[in-house]
Amino acid sequence: MTTTVGDLLRELEGVVPAPEARWLVEAAVGVPPIGPVLTEEVTERMVRHLEVMVGRLRAGEPLQYVLGRWSFRHLDLAVDQRVLIPRPETEQVAGLAIEIASRVPGPRRVADLGTGSGAIGLSMAVELPLDDTEVWITDVDPDALEVARANLAGIGRAARNVRVALGSWAEALPAGMAFDVIVSNPPYVAEGSPHLEPIVAAHEPARALLAGPDGLSALRRIAETVPSRLRPGGTLVLEIGFDQGQAVRSLLDGGGLVGIEVVRDASGHDRIVVARTSAT
Repeated sequence: MTTTVGDLLRELEGVVPAPEARWLVEAAVGVPPIGPVLTEEVTERMVRHLEVMVGRLRAGEPLQYVLGRWSFRHLDLAVDQRVLIPRPETEQVAGLAIEIASRVPGPRRVADLGTGSGAIGLSMAVELPLDDTEVWITDVDPDALEVARANLAGIGRAARNVRVALGSWAEALPAGMAFDVIVSNPPYVAEGSPHLEPIVAAHEPARALLAGPDGLSALRRIAETVPSRLRPGGTLVLEIGFDQGQAVRSLLDGGGLVGIEVVRDASGHDRIVVARTSAT
């Protein structure tokens, strides 16, 4: 008796939620399980692939890593345990950075520090005008940059505007180069924080999550080094922890930035800090 894509989907929907079942079956068979595809016969390789993914999911691995891909704004990103899973809050960060950068008359130069999968920086490359845009993506972790480079290869013509650099925060950027917008989703979780979900702590890279006893070590370094890399009137956009708004405001004020604004996420928590250099 043959097994069809529809059979796989029905069996799996009794085990995991329907949306997850569809994503897993799509990953196993290579096409969305809809319409005529549902009656197509599956191969033994497809069945084995699905069984392995379901086993990983049942063992507690995040769905995004099991699938090996996740959507972020207009991108379909490769993700694995070398990088953080892209999240809706970070989509908000990217959207705000893109909005600000789009108001800069070309040529514009922007940077995404600690890019991880490339989610923010590559979104900027894709969504900003193709002409007169230069995007730098950096990370201190060469493994993360491997993932970012893989995702860079999938963004089409916009890839020509992207430069990749290995290094820590602003130090990774070429000396003497100034930027209109610098954005970052740095580590901001305090070591030992009770707010870090167990599944996140178990699977996502600690170096991209944890930032010292107070969760501010990376943000402190950014506040010290990034302002001098911004053009007059340039903007810094940072993702922060839900309880860090006032602390980060103080750090950026001490770094000489002005117009500091704390933006809340969809849940009403402090999530983004925007600041700029003086225009003169």
